[in-house]
Amino acid sequence: MVEKTIPFTKNFIEKIISKYPTPFHIYDEKGIRNTAKKLNSAFSWNKGFKEYFAVKALPNPYILKILKEENFGTDCSSLPELILSEKVEITGENIMFTSNDTPYNEFKKAYKLGAIINLDDITHIEILEKEAGIPNIISFRYNPGSIKTGNAIIGKPEESKYGLTKKQMFEAYKIMKEKNVKRFGIHTMVASNELNPDYFIETADMLIDLIIEIYRELKIKFEFMNIGGGIGIPYKPEDNEVDIEYVSQNIEKIYNKKIKNSPLDSLKIYMENGRMITGPHGYLITKVIHKKNTYRNYIGVDANMANLMRPAIYGAYHHITVLGKEKLPCDNVYDVVGSLCENNDKFAINRKLPEIEIGDILVIHDTGAHGHAMGFNYNGKLRSAELLLKENGDVQLIRRAETIEDYFATLDFSNL
Repeated sequence: MVEKTIPFTKNFIEKIISKYPTPFHIYDEKGIRNTAKKLNSAFSWNKGFKEYFAVKALPNPYILKILKEENFGTDCSSLPELILSEKVEITGENIMFTSNDTPYNEFKKAYKLGAIINLDDITHIEILEKEAGIPNIISFRYNPGSIKTGNAIIGKPEESKYGLTKKQMFEAYKIMKEKNVKRFGIHTMVASNELNPDYFIETADMLIDLIIEIYRELKIKFEFMNIGGGIGIPYKPEDNEVDIEYVSQNIEKIYNKKIKNSPLDSLKIYMENGRMITGPHGYLITKVIHKKNTYRNYIGVDANMANLMRPAIYGAYHHITVLGKEKLPCDNVYDVVGSLCENNDKFAINRKLPEIEIGDILVIHDTGAHGHAMGFNYNGKLRSAELLLKENGDVQLIRRAETIEDYFATLDFSNL
């Protein structure tokens, strides 16, 4: 069980709303830093451990700068994400570039930045060599197929578009060795928002076994294994947080048993979490603007699925707090909805909440990952501002809200 708390009061949010109208996302810097420190501490036994924050979760330079200060790199999968990293002076091997169906110019940019390039397909070797060049260090993404289960978000590995088969992994590393690459890494990522801690231990065990096999056959010494991200967060109060210490301790046991005091003993462990780092420390603040009672009781808010689309596309649960009514009984049942012309534009369905009135302020929890980042402009809706609640209690605007002018900026009306 996890208690769903908020790092601010109703009065505090009301003061912010007077300057920055709802809806907006607000991120808790202290919470983000504490989670970052906790992860680094858990894996401190591995001297080369590094977390590459998944930029796609929260692509904001102010957040990346905070995480850079916590010794994080960035996990990038597109040209804009590479440029974001570059703008906060995260370059070189502090970038892990993992992409699929990759546009050729993105290979060029990753190569130019000196990023670790993690190839998704064996055919990309030829493309990379032609378009950018063979780098000093290379990695490949492993898709274990039927020997490993996925989950609902990524799907079954054998049905997934990502990665190389086991046979292809051996062939790919052989090709790169013949091209005189001297430095190697290996990667996998087969689940997202996973709450079973043993899943990540099993993933590390699987990769270590594969590393040993490839080393024995090809005499390749791996510098790192990237066990991916995918660590889930307790969206629901009844969920349990993943015990990262437990995960780390058991990976250490496997490491010590299988490769300690061997030629592979210097193997570094990398991760690429996004959701677990920032997800619990983000909140979507929205105001109630309508109540509608028909076949159901509806609460209409000024946010919509353009601000947070996870409930609409995944049926995902996001906890909701009604500011000032935290201690009141949840004896009313509502659908909390936005204004899009889509019936799935709902933040909650049949949710038990305190009695809600027009003007109430709702806090939608756990929006610090895959929230604002997945925004869009359907129905002409404009993406909201992003605010940072700093450690000293100040609030900083780190992305302004879109305007009507922004929406029309790419249109040319002159020839109509």
